[in-house]
Parts: sequence; structure tokens; C-alpha cells
Amino acid sequence: MAVVNYEPLGTADVTTTKTLLHESIPLTGTILSGTYGTLLSGDNIKNYTHGMFQSVYDYPYLSSSANHIFDLTVGFNASSPLSGTSGVTMESKKINMYNQFSQVLLGFTGSGNTIRDFELDTTLDQTGSMKESLFINFSRLLYKDEIKKGTVSLVLGTGSWADPFALTKTLSDASASATAGTANTMGGDYGVLYSAADDTARGVVFYQAGLIVLSTSSWDSIPLFNSGSDYGYTITDSLVSASISGSCDALRHRIKNISFNNTTEINSTIYFCRIPSNKYNYSSNPTYISSSQIVVKNVASDTPVSYVTTIGLYNGNNQLLATAKLSEPLRKDPNNEITLRVRLDY
Repeated sequence: MAVVNYEPLGTADVTTTKTLLHESIPLTGTILSGTYGTLLSGDNIKNYTHGMFQSVYDYPYLSSSANHIFDLTVGFNASSPLSGTSGVTMESKKINMYNQFSQVLLGFTGSGNTIRDFELDTTLDQTGSMKESLFINFSRLLYKDEIKKGTVSLVLGTGSWADPFALTKTLSDASASATAGTANTMGGDYGVLYSAADDTARGVVFYQAGLIVLSTSSWDSIPLFNSGSDYGYTITDSLVSASISGSCDALRHRIKNISFNNTTEINSTIYFCRIPSNKYNYSSNPTYISSSQIVVKNVASDTPVSYVTTIGLYNGNNQLLATAKLSEPLRKDPNNEITLRVRLDY
């Protein structure tokens, strides 16, 4: 029976590291409106009986190959001028949607557990609040562990309803980076989305949550929504008179492109397995010996030689926990030393 020898690993032989992988995610407006059906009612758009949000897929959602891209919804704060307006459609649900995102991402103010407003800066000083907002909540499938800071670009159509992209407005977080231009809240880091045309803040992006919050000021008085035969619904009209799904339809109609880089965080433990010159020069494989003779030696005085093919990692009870296979055998004899780097990703 072969004798098994173990080489202990010290603290100097083990280290940890973190690697960030990024992938570019482009979303074209044709997927959101028109690719899989008529305008505003494609087969890849799913509305629910509760009416509180709308889901967008990259393929007709009844297909087994469809992937969920993001959800859309709208809402306003209970202190918004729209709250309590006569005849507001789905008022309580719109307030609840706003409150839900606000509580999860921003938490409460220090006094009276008042719900914080979304703001167009990184101060959280309750100045410049977005009391009426549109929400684009990306699927984890797209943004992975987080959206990479400084990579978000959102192109919105500001033209007429019939030709929304005759005029466009590009929002980006170009001022944000891994070290500056962001703030941290209960929901993670967030940055401000600025309009490239006038350098005006128009929304915010929450990186770890994969969420874009748009200010209604992105459209101002632009006719946003098709109300029957007339095209005169402004964003305020839409929030007051339209259902949530109707407002989401109008928003989709005006999204030309969305792009960002996602982030996948890979944590690794690295083991430096050192093979000294005076060890492991003999194989533990039973076929290494035949009739008490080393098979690979022609002359008794020849230097012993072995070939390393596998590294095994054992716990303190000598129980095998993991193995690492080499791409090709490495020659080992008393004239050389080998250090093998084994990385476990999780």
C-alpha cells in the first residue's frame, strides 16, 4: 500500500483576493416597444391584475426561453401636490409604490420615522426632492451583483408622441466612480443621473439594488401619453389620470436605449502549495514500483523522478476536501522545487 505524505499549509501559504468582472448590457428601445407585437402591447410585456407594476421580457413571456429584463412602475409621495387631487387613479397604490422603494433604499429620517424623499443630489438633506418618480427596476439576471459606477446611459425621447425620438435627452452617471460622486444609503450606493445637454440632474441610480429612479422633470411639459385621440397627456396628467400600467406604457414608448456595465464579484482563496527539493520525488502510485524496483529508473544510482499531476487539499483530519488537476504533468526530482498556485472561487 502506498504511503501518503502531507505537506502542511501555514498562514503565509494562504491568501484571499477579490476579482470584479464586468459585462456590457445594451437594451434597445425596440425590445421595450414594438418588437413582439403592436405598440404598447407586445407579447413580451406582462401586466398583472394587481396593476402595481409592469414586467418586460426579452422574448414573449409565455415562452420558456424568455428572460425577465426589468420591472416598471410609478409613484408619488403622500406629501406630493398630486396626493389628494380629485380623481387620482390608483392613488393609494402609487403612494405605496413610492413608499416601498423609499423605505427599502433610503430608510426614514431621524425624527418621527418620516419617509425620506428621493433627491437629485447625494446629500439626503430633503432639498430638491423627487416627490413624483418613475422606477426602472432591473432584473438580477442583468446587473448581477451591482451596476458598475460611471457606466449608466439612458436615452429618452422627448419629441411628440407620434415621433418620440425626433428629440432625445441622454442621462448618465458619468460623474460617478468607485471613489467619488456617489453616496451610501440603507439600500447601498447611489449616484446622480445628469442630462448631457444641460448638465441638470434628472434622476438617480442605485447600484447594488439595480434601480433607476427618474424625476418627472425629465419631460417637464412634454406630451408624454396618448390619451385616446389626443396626445396631450403631460407627465403630471399621466400620474393623476392614467393607471400605473398606462404610465409604464408611456415610459416604455420613450426609452430609446439603456446601457450599463454589470459587475460580478468573485471571492477567491489562494493556496501556495510548495514542493521542496527533498520531497515528493517518488510517486505514491502503486505502479511506480515493480519487483521492488522503481520502474522509471534504469540504473539504481539514477536520480529518482516523479511527475506531479494533481494537488489535493485536506482538512486537519486528513480528509480530502478539494482537488486541482494540472493541465500537464510536471517533472519533479531532487534538483528542483515547485510552487503550485491553487485558487478556489466562490
